[in-house]
Amino acid sequence: MNGHGESSGRTFVRFTASQRVEHFVNIFGFFGLCLTGIPQRFNGAAWADGMIQAMGGIDVVRGMHRTFGALLIVETAYHFVAMGYVLAVKKARWSMMPGLQDLRDAGQMIKYFLFLRKERARFDRYDFRQKVEYLALIWGTFLMIATGLAMWFPIETVTYLPGEIIPASKAAHGGEGLLAFASILLWHMYSAHLSPDVFPFDWTIFNGKITEERMHHEHPLELERLLAEEHTKAEAGNPTPTAASPKPEVEST
Repeated sequence: MNGHGESSGRTFVRFTASQRVEHFVNIFGFFGLCLTGIPQRFNGAAWADGMIQAMGGIDVVRGMHRTFGALLIVETAYHFVAMGYVLAVKKARWSMMPGLQDLRDAGQMIKYFLFLRKERARFDRYDFRQKVEYLALIWGTFLMIATGLAMWFPIETVTYLPGEIIPASKAAHGGEGLLAFASILLWHMYSAHLSPDVFPFDWTIFNGKITEERMHHEHPLELERLLAEEHTKAEAGNPTPTAASPKPEVEST
């Protein structure tokens, strides 16, 4: 969007190819875990037993669930290796971590929705809601991996930990799994695809691009920074690209 509020037709690169692949793997693994895990959580209910039988029986379902779990572990390990690389080598900003400004932004948005403030908070690359969701993803993933491994290898687990850890892991694993499933359906799907700002669907995580209009509305501080950097390069005699790419940053997938 230009200074007169008209469409510029310009797009910016928001997600790299590797980040988009990570997101797809997360989608595939998460729904595979839900499909094979929730029926086990409610084993004994007619609908759950029907799903288990339709997938080949409990042994097959358990094998599938563990396969999807292994995929989640590999993807999580890759994410943190990649995050460490861009932090240590590329000297990236850790833009997904919340700070005091996020508390201020949350307060401003509450006032905006209560009609106590005329303007929205101005966000950088990520807003406070996205950062909270990212932290919830990290915490939930570690919990699911830890409790899942405890149940997968119970003998090895109780060799070093009290036996109570197994039933505790089962309760935590099932509860966190249902919470994650509800969170994706009620929070992530709405904020990422069904909110008025992006309805009926946001393709950014799939094609990697975001329009200048959306940048101006959702991430004005990032847009100003990118345009300033572009202007500096232009003054130095570097060619201006047709689509600007943001600096490497540690981010959610």
